[in-house]
Amino acid sequence: MKRRLSNIFGGAALSALVLASGCKKVLNETPRASFTPQYFQTQNGALGGITALYAHLRNIYGNAYYWNMCQCGTDETTWGQSGGSGSNFQAQDYSVPGVHPTPTLSDAGQLWGNTFPYINTASGVIQYGTAAGVAPSYIAEAQFFRAFDYFLLVQTFGGVPLDLGSGRLQFNTSTIRTSARDSVSIVYTKAIFPDLNAAVAALPSTRRVMGAVTKQVAQLFLAKAYLTYGWWLENPNSIPSYPVETGSPRKDPDGHDPAWYYQQAYNIAVNAIQNPGVYGLQPTFYDVNVATNDYNNECMLYSDHTQQNTQYNVSSLSYGAGGTPDNWSGWFQTWSYPSITSSSSSSSWSSVYSVQRASEQWGGRPWVRNAPTIEVFTKTFADKTNDARYDGTFTTVYRCNMVEAGLPYTTLYNANNMPIQEGSPVLTFLNDDVPGIDYSNGTYKSSVGAGVLSGRADFVISPSAYNRIVYPGLWKLGPYRTDNNGGLGNPNAGSTRPYTGVKFSELYFIAAEAAVKGAATQSGFDARSLINVIRARAGKWKYSNANRAAMVADYSAAMVAATPATITVGYILAERSREYYGEGYRFYDLVRTQRFGQDNQEGYNYATYTIGGIAYGNHTPITNTRTITPQLYLQPIPQGQIDAMATSDAAKKAYQNPGY
Repeated sequence: MKRRLSNIFGGAALSALVLASGCKKVLNETPRASFTPQYFQTQNGALGGITALYAHLRNIYGNAYYWNMCQCGTDETTWGQSGGSGSNFQAQDYSVPGVHPTPTLSDAGQLWGNTFPYINTASGVIQYGTAAGVAPSYIAEAQFFRAFDYFLLVQTFGGVPLDLGSGRLQFNTSTIRTSARDSVSIVYTKAIFPDLNAAVAALPSTRRVMGAVTKQVAQLFLAKAYLTYGWWLENPNSIPSYPVETGSPRKDPDGHDPAWYYQQAYNIAVNAIQNPGVYGLQPTFYDVNVATNDYNNECMLYSDHTQQNTQYNVSSLSYGAGGTPDNWSGWFQTWSYPSITSSSSSSSWSSVYSVQRASEQWGGRPWVRNAPTIEVFTKTFADKTNDARYDGTFTTVYRCNMVEAGLPYTTLYNANNMPIQEGSPVLTFLNDDVPGIDYSNGTYKSSVGAGVLSGRADFVISPSAYNRIVYPGLWKLGPYRTDNNGGLGNPNAGSTRPYTGVKFSELYFIAAEAAVKGAATQSGFDARSLINVIRARAGKWKYSNANRAAMVADYSAAMVAATPATITVGYILAERSREYYGEGYRFYDLVRTQRFGQDNQEGYNYATYTIGGIAYGNHTPITNTRTITPQLYLQPIPQGQIDAMATSDAAKKAYQNPGY
């Protein structure tokens, strides 16, 4: 009898895999609603399960609510003007008194609901695939994904169940509606580490298809898991976990101490750097993130999308409703730049929307749910001259696109009643605070509260004047289409770019962090040398986004010279923010290193930030302080999971993380 998985963890739709050999370049998906042990006992069934595991990356990478959980509440991101009034955005920010995540007001539920069904799919492939004649390297892909999902879950919620109803790490077909959470140490040592070690051993260094996981991808995750678990075992700031495991350091079931795990993390990361396979560093930071160079060899794991076919994009190519599996993370920290106006008349103000939303990397669809803090610009990206990462992260100049918009003008009038044309700067976010900005503006007043400087045709805003409604855009996550045909394109659709979740550059950060934690290092691979590889690359320019023009410059020597002699965890976190700002790394980085909500850690603040108010004219910085107690390092188990359990109220209460 066929049985559909219907327990509290739900079920995943599978896809039949049309790919049987390495000659094809893509994974073709045909949806399937139910699955059974018998299905996985065929090669097509097992391979279809593997395809589903790749497809489920779209439910995580590019999911804007998951992105909000990873970003909001960190030193990188706060709530934006459209994310106020007791919303999930304010809840994740921890800075509004009495508002924080709850089991019903938390974006962590996106992760819970989008992982367990696929963990079960992976278990089906692992359990039955070998007998069906599936090659060990394919089984290793399923082992990788099961570990990938459990690694995300254990970092987010603490201990989670390895038994979904039919036994630990067994494919489940039961309808059982009870659950027991395994401890953090068990999840790591009985699931994550064994699966990743098996994946490293069996996966090739070459991709069977573009985007398929390889030995090096598994090595990166294994190194990061060892690093994260080493921190958790050591627990230097006595952060509680759940289910409760006492001691400092905590006890490892395999008998290793934190130092052993730091050393393993270092060794594996350095080995992957030295034996990169098909991966490597791009020559410049711009090359890593410019949409015309998507799928470059620095991108190791991503959720894929396409503008060629709605079926394979699994979402509309013309309009997105804001939900999985769209790639719409870029919307949340895009401010309402289409509100910018200029004048069609030189004698009086006659408003024209001179910067209209476009399906281009500088623009996209604005939702204003999140905003960057002022400290991102004054501290994290303080060096905007040598370090190309500021220019390669943000949209700082908004230019007139009246031709693409089909407006009947060749000249408009802007700040100081000065003329502008197609492509002229209309609004510029300045690199630094400068004196003399007039935010009153007189007759020719900015529609978005920007100021004027004498002799400039563009309106301007200085960093200390950024607020929750107007701020530089997040260029690196912007959309890109090749079918705009000279117009504005489809800016209301989800991005058809791949969302990259893992980059080769992170191996350098993992190895450096492990070295700072005491791992013995190889010659030339000490923490400072590793960080300087990344910093030297950051000093190389090939293009200026602000000027929309080629810019060939090499400031790598200055970047390396500015690196401190002693690398600290705080400095690594600052470098990670410069490298991966806004990409969804930050919550996990701060939780791992126990800096989440902790100010004055090696001179860095992770709880206090400044930003202006929610109205266009609010340019006075307001100091905000997040209240993040140690129990809030773990996100709440979603209320839907608790409600679905057929057990006592006391058992349900014990299942939930403390503090919620």
